[in-house]
Amino acid sequence: MDFICSLVTKSVKVFAEYPGSSAQLRVLLTFYASTIVSALVTAENISDNIVAKLFPYVQKGLKSSLPDYRAATYMIICQISVKVTMEDTVVNSLASQIIKTLTKTPSLIKEGLGCLIVLLQRQKPESLGKKPFPHLCNVPDLITILHGISETYDISPLLRYMLPHLVVSIINHVTGEETEGMDGQIYRKHLEAILTHISLKNNLDHLLASLLFEEYISYNSQEEIDPNKASLLNEQFLPLIRLLESKYPRTLDIVLEEHLKQITDLKKQELFHQFISLSTSGGKYQFVADSNTSLMLSLNHPLAPVRLLAVNHLKNIMKTSKESIDESFIKEAILTRLGDDSIDVVLSAISAFEIFKSHFSPEVTVSNLLNLFQRAELSKNRAWYEVLEVAADILIKEETLSGNDELANQVVVHLLPFMVIDSDDLESAETKLAIYLSKSGICSLHPVLRGWKAALENVIKSTKSGKLIGIANQKMIELLADNINSGDPSSVLKLEVPPEWHAELVLDRGVPVQLWAHYIQQVRTAQRIAVEDSVLLLFSLKNFIHALKAPKSFPKGGVWWNPDRLEEDGRDYLRLLVGLFEIMLSGADSTHFRVLMKLFMKVHLEDVSQLFKFLSVVWTYGSSLSNPLSCHVKTALQTQALYMGCAVLASQKPQSKAQLASMSSPVVASLLLNLGSPIKEVRRAAVHCLQGLGGVASQFHLVIEHVTPKAEEVTSDASYVIQDLATLFEELQREKKLKTHQKLSETLKNLLYCVSSCPSYVAKDLLKVLQGVNSEMVLAQLLPMAEQLLEKIHKEPSAVLKDEATVLHLILGKYNECSASLLHKDPKSLDIFIKAVHTTEELFTGMPSVQLTALEKITKPFFAAISDEKVQQKLLCTLFDLLVNCKNSHCAQTVSSVFKGISVNAEQVRIELEPPDKTKSLGTIQQTRRQKMQQKKSQDLESVQDVGGSYWQRVTLILELLQHKKKLKNPQILIPTLFNLLSRCLEPLPLEQGNMEYTKQLILSCLLNICQKLSPDGGKIPKDVLDEEKFNVELIVQCIRVSEMPQTHHHALLLLGTVAGIFPDKVLHNIMSIFTFMGANVMRLDDTYSFQVINKTVKMVIPALIQSDGGDSVEVTRNVEAIVVKIMGVFVDALPHVPEHRRLPVLVQLVDTLGAARFLWVLLVLLFEQYITKTALAAACGEKDAMLEADTEFWISVCCEFSVQEQIQSLMNILQYLLRLPEEKEETVPKAASPPSATAGEMLQVFNVDAHTGKQLRHLKFLSVSFMAQLLASSHFIRKVVESGGPQALKGLEQSLLEAVLSYINAVAQSVEKNADKLTGKFWRALLSKAYDMLDKVNALLPTETFIPVIRGLLGNPLPSVRRKAMDLLNNKLQQKASWKKKTVYHFLKLVPVLLAVVQRRKKGSEEQAVNRQTALYTLKLLCKNFGAENPEPFIPVLNTAVRLVAPEKKDEKNVVGSALLCVAEAASTLGPRAVPQLPSLMPSLLTTMKNTSELVSGDVYLLSALAALQKVVETLPHFLSPYLEGVLAQVIHLEKITSEMGAASQANVRLTSLKKTLATTLSPRVLLPAINKTYKHTQKDWRNHMGPFMSILQEHIGVMKKEELTSHQSQLTTFFLEALDFRAQHPENDLEEVGKTESHIIDCLVAMVVKLSEVTFRPLFFKLFDWAKTEDAPKDRLLTFYNLADCIAAKLKGLFTLFAGHLVKPFADTLNQVNISKTDEAFFDSENDPEKCCLLLQFILSCLHKIFLFDTQHFLSKERAEALMMPLVDQLENRLGGEERFQERVTKHLVPCIAQFSVAMADDSLWKPLNYQVLLKTRDSSPKVRFAALITVLALAETLKENYIVLLPESIPFLAELMEDECEEVEHQCQRTVQQLEAVLGEPLQSYF
Repeated sequence: MDFICSLVTKSVKVFAEYPGSSAQLRVLLTFYASTIVSALVTAENISDNIVAKLFPYVQKGLKSSLPDYRAATYMIICQISVKVTMEDTVVNSLASQIIKTLTKTPSLIKEGLGCLIVLLQRQKPESLGKKPFPHLCNVPDLITILHGISETYDISPLLRYMLPHLVVSIINHVTGEETEGMDGQIYRKHLEAILTHISLKNNLDHLLASLLFEEYISYNSQEEIDPNKASLLNEQFLPLIRLLESKYPRTLDIVLEEHLKQITDLKKQELFHQFISLSTSGGKYQFVADSNTSLMLSLNHPLAPVRLLAVNHLKNIMKTSKESIDESFIKEAILTRLGDDSIDVVLSAISAFEIFKSHFSPEVTVSNLLNLFQRAELSKNRAWYEVLEVAADILIKEETLSGNDELANQVVVHLLPFMVIDSDDLESAETKLAIYLSKSGICSLHPVLRGWKAALENVIKSTKSGKLIGIANQKMIELLADNINSGDPSSVLKLEVPPEWHAELVLDRGVPVQLWAHYIQQVRTAQRIAVEDSVLLLFSLKNFIHALKAPKSFPKGGVWWNPDRLEEDGRDYLRLLVGLFEIMLSGADSTHFRVLMKLFMKVHLEDVSQLFKFLSVVWTYGSSLSNPLSCHVKTALQTQALYMGCAVLASQKPQSKAQLASMSSPVVASLLLNLGSPIKEVRRAAVHCLQGLGGVASQFHLVIEHVTPKAEEVTSDASYVIQDLATLFEELQREKKLKTHQKLSETLKNLLYCVSSCPSYVAKDLLKVLQGVNSEMVLAQLLPMAEQLLEKIHKEPSAVLKDEATVLHLILGKYNECSASLLHKDPKSLDIFIKAVHTTEELFTGMPSVQLTALEKITKPFFAAISDEKVQQKLLCTLFDLLVNCKNSHCAQTVSSVFKGISVNAEQVRIELEPPDKTKSLGTIQQTRRQKMQQKKSQDLESVQDVGGSYWQRVTLILELLQHKKKLKNPQILIPTLFNLLSRCLEPLPLEQGNMEYTKQLILSCLLNICQKLSPDGGKIPKDVLDEEKFNVELIVQCIRVSEMPQTHHHALLLLGTVAGIFPDKVLHNIMSIFTFMGANVMRLDDTYSFQVINKTVKMVIPALIQSDGGDSVEVTRNVEAIVVKIMGVFVDALPHVPEHRRLPVLVQLVDTLGAARFLWVLLVLLFEQYITKTALAAACGEKDAMLEADTEFWISVCCEFSVQEQIQSLMNILQYLLRLPEEKEETVPKAASPPSATAGEMLQVFNVDAHTGKQLRHLKFLSVSFMAQLLASSHFIRKVVESGGPQALKGLEQSLLEAVLSYINAVAQSVEKNADKLTGKFWRALLSKAYDMLDKVNALLPTETFIPVIRGLLGNPLPSVRRKAMDLLNNKLQQKASWKKKTVYHFLKLVPVLLAVVQRRKKGSEEQAVNRQTALYTLKLLCKNFGAENPEPFIPVLNTAVRLVAPEKKDEKNVVGSALLCVAEAASTLGPRAVPQLPSLMPSLLTTMKNTSELVSGDVYLLSALAALQKVVETLPHFLSPYLEGVLAQVIHLEKITSEMGAASQANVRLTSLKKTLATTLSPRVLLPAINKTYKHTQKDWRNHMGPFMSILQEHIGVMKKEELTSHQSQLTTFFLEALDFRAQHPENDLEEVGKTESHIIDCLVAMVVKLSEVTFRPLFFKLFDWAKTEDAPKDRLLTFYNLADCIAAKLKGLFTLFAGHLVKPFADTLNQVNISKTDEAFFDSENDPEKCCLLLQFILSCLHKIFLFDTQHFLSKERAEALMMPLVDQLENRLGGEERFQERVTKHLVPCIAQFSVAMADDSLWKPLNYQVLLKTRDSSPKVRFAALITVLALAETLKENYIVLLPESIPFLAELMEDECEEVEHQCQRTVQQLEAVLGEPLQSYF
């Protein structure tokens, strides 16, 4: 074993050096596993030695990365754990090793976990400890793998280890004590996964529940726990507990019950409560406050108060829904407590029941609550009342019983006893409950209790105390009895009588003695006697039948028993018979009632004919409206009677049947009317009866045989019999088969005879059945009856029965088209009808009068069917008379509708309209006008007096009817009569006849209606229909003139409008008078009707006018147009008086009708004229503008009502009209001298020039043009264009408009030239401006495709102003930032040659021409800017031309040259390299132009143009400019002075700066630097002005140079700068300030280069400059330059400068001494201004030193350097060079700061002392100025060194003490100030030292 194990170990070790060789080890490892495992299986006892031997190899195997080796090891471990019992420590170690292996090498996880489970299963250690647990949790897919294993094997040993650790770890994670580096949520996820996926067996569920509970209680029992952590723990535990509860419902209950007994501590009880609140059903274990026990136990506690507490607690839980408790538990608890002994508990339980009621079924609710009523003891305990009240509410008021009748009945039955009043005390619980129940709604649950609530309330209110029980219960019994009776009456008649009494019933004798004896005996014994009661009743009925006798007055014969005509006793007898019959039929299913029925028939109706007369009454009486018998025959009785009749008929012999079916019997008629009954069963029974009469020969045989086969149809449809009878008797109309015809006729007559002989209610129903049967014969047969009834109505209306009135109405219905011919055959029929028409009495409410019914019969077919015109005329006359005389509005309305419905011949109406006795003379209306006029004078004067007011009333009413009359034949017949009436109306009438205006309106309206009928389309009427002569238009016009009523005017105008289309010529003669009148009157009215009249008149009259112009004759056209102008003039003149909101529609309608394209312009011109002549004059000065604005807005709105095309056409018409107007109004000359010209004759005269002043003419022109411009720009117009489809919709009109505008502009331009010197010149110029404005607006509308050709044409115009305007338009278009199509661009480019031609065309001295050329150049510039980049070729000639213009020899105008320069700039920029060939011509010209300073200064634009050109060329072609660069630089430098004077913000200055930047940044050094060198030489001549600009270009250039460029050009630049720096030396005597300023430009430029150099390249340059300044023969002025340069470089390089400054120390020291006049008297500079130069030199040195000291970070100031500089610097305190003022300035500004910073830079106190001492020594100088300077220096040192100065203080005090008493007061004061400041700086008092 040892050999095998060690062999494996060694092999694994060797093979580990060869990766990928694991496959070769597989055989060895298989051998190893199988051998060792088999050995362990075979061995009976395994000793500790064997295990000890194996364990090291097991450990190695577990740690191995080879899967096969690890698998073998797992197998060995499993086998060992099966065979050997190991100690816990060994097991723990082994398990720990396995778990760690699983996490380190995550392969064979399932096998590893299996091994672990086997180990734990066999060894059962107490615990594996905490350490392996986190590793186990980190095993990938742990729970998924365990779930897979658990499906087959038991994994509870591993779970038993895991679960406690999982729970603890979750709590630790919440409290923040979990293992570092672990995801705290993993434990909760694992536990959730275990609960979800793995089944917990072997009591593991119980273990987990206990763990959760115990750990929860344990953690929360600690002192001072964080409440946030506690709530977080609840959050973590809640899903786990709920999950556990859902998977293992009973487990948690068991665990909680176990622990509940052990918990006594209050805090733990509270924690227990918290824990159970996390579970869904834990609420039942919740501790109830005050009871110290759980809810479940509390609910079943022996003490009632505890149970009450528990129920209340349960209610709170239900209300708040906080705790989660099983629904079943709650339901069970509530129902149990409802049965509680304690009434308080029951009360609480029922309120809980109410809260939770939705969870109980209705059955459970009813059952349990009714039990409460059974248990209740109200008399013993009043508290039950509250319980029962709530129970009643739940039962009744809620929806518990809705739809469940069975439960409702159950509730009523159980609660009825509680509703009985058994106490007089209203306050007793029983009574209160009874009252409460009655009000609770229980009464609505069952019909038997209906009305009890109200009844009880009444009883309580009305009853005295003490009597309540009796009265209430009596009332209750009555109510219950009534309700039972009305609900389902169980009739005593249903009880069967014993058959032994039947024989007695038939005999005519009293009630048998035996019956009485038996009855009394039964009453004594108080037994039920219902049967006896019934028998007694029957015998009483029998006696009554025998006792009843028919009265003497009762008819013996006759066909009908007619109740209408019976006497009172006869009616009573008949009523009793019907009553008896009904009683016996109601019990017909009982034998004894059948016996009685036989008796009844035998005694009273023994004869069959009498029986059927009685039955006929029963069959028909139900429909009687007057009810003479005062009884009611129900439908059921009627049906039963019919079936009885059917049965009787069936038993009759044929002879008897024939008798019954004859005229002498009422049977057939009665049955026939029943066939039309609305009740289906009645119809069915009636058909059955009729079928019983089938086959019997009788007068009604045809009807019976026709109807009976259709039994089914008759039964189904109540109206079928009406149609069927109508069909049957239709044949009478056809007159075929004479025999049948005669029989039918006889049958119908018989039926109609029945109608006249039967009772009125039967007649009524019979007529209804015969409703469809109509003919002359029918009407003739019924006329006597109608006449009789009408007579009765006239004589005794109150005696007329309702049925009779109905019959009369039905008879009148027979007056129809079928019977109309009878009216002229039988005059009586007409008389009766007219009598009916005049019968006005209203017999019964709700029933129309006879008059109305009769009138309604005059229908169109009826009237048309009357063949005799006289009858028609009579009817018409009757109608009109009725209308005149009637006072009933309903009647008048009916007459009106009748007349409207019938078709009348106009001749008949004409006769009615004629005045009495004047019919013949009226025929003269057809004669000529003259005759008529004569007649009017002679005849009509009489007639007016003759004709009375009634005639006019009749005429008015007829005319009113004619208003709405559509069906009028030959209406033209009425026209002469109507005109005759109209002429009569116009004559002066006697006062009594009143105002005839209304009549006129009616006549005019009738005439209008007739015209519209004759000509619906408004066209002409043929002469044979209506002669034109008969139509008197003049009379209508006269009517307008005479009348003052607007309505009359309206009617007349509408009529004229219609006539205009029919007889245009007649209207045209009067057209102006019509429209003049309209303008003066109608248009001023503000009502819709007037407005419609105007519209209609315009619509009708104007087209006639327009149509009269056929276009054949110019003269006719002119006449028509002249009339139109006049008409429009009328409208425009009336406009101010027309209501504002009507103005626009009126004008629009007018123009629309006239034709907008042709006449809109006329309206506009007239509106302008009105404004000029009236509005403008009337308006006050301030209001003119506002009025014009308002008017313009109105004019625009008028225009925009029409299409865009019509508007544009109108604008062109206006322009043409304006062109044809004279330029100025000629001076007034006699008319004879100036005959009207041909043009004036041709021109339509809208604006009369002669009638207006010249000013008004000019105003008109100006206003017209202004308006057109405003219209074209208005938003309304543009919207209109867009809506009509944009500019494309204009279809070429825009071009015509442009041409019109331009031709007008041309004319105005000529007028401008003509009138330039006249007073009107200003007007013409303003007009031209407006015309151009209009042109702009047209241009804005033009699409570009149209615009370009138009502009091209304009450029060829001979007038310069037009050409210029065209170019301006083009410029405006080009400046719109639009994206152009290629085709459009091509068109634009075509304009370039045309514009070049304008540029090249010249006329000497023509200012305007120059302006045009300038504009053309600007246009070319814009074209180039827009299109040059993509289309360069066309612009090369542009550049050539512009270059030629710039040439100085051209001497062209400055503005033209300026524009040419701008054009050059744009072209050069756009063309790029293509512009190179032009440079030799352009650049010299450009530079020459710029040389001429005076010209440039004189014109800012010119200068800007030149600069723009130069800049663009430099920008575009920098590489081609080297030949001209020198000149360019010279000009730029030269221009700097000029532009700087204009100001920094001036455009010229900005542009020049930009040019300089372009030069400096775009040119390469190889091009620019040579030019710089050359230019420098020229610059020196005028160095004051030129050096600055020159150097600024170089400086900027150096700034943008690249490193390699600078390196390559450094030597060149160095040479240049050495030459340039010599500037000061070359100008030694010049003004130092100016020289300094110039030098600073050079130095700035050099410094710009220095900052770009590296240390390596700068050092030699610096030394070279140093040598240049210090060489022996060098002028001293170079030192000034060098030190200035050093100062500037020090300022720029700051701390870096110390690298190079070492060489300057000694020269600085020497120079300081050399210029110190206290040390030497020699002049340093050989110059007159030596002191100034020396001061400047000192200033540069001190400034440079100050900067070196200030920026020294490298300890530049060594001891040697400090000592070298110390004395020269301190000695400068004595150097009073340059005078007192210069000395003071130098000391304060330069020297003192330098020495102070010098002390800082030394940073050595050993050097501070000598420095301080040397300065203090200067305080003893003889000069007070020096002493003062020394004091300042001391203070500066102290302030700089701060507390470090304390060291130097001792030696300073003596000197300061001396100075405190200085002879110079100023020094003394300074010393005091110094001491004070020293105290402040050092923070120590110094006064004690002095």
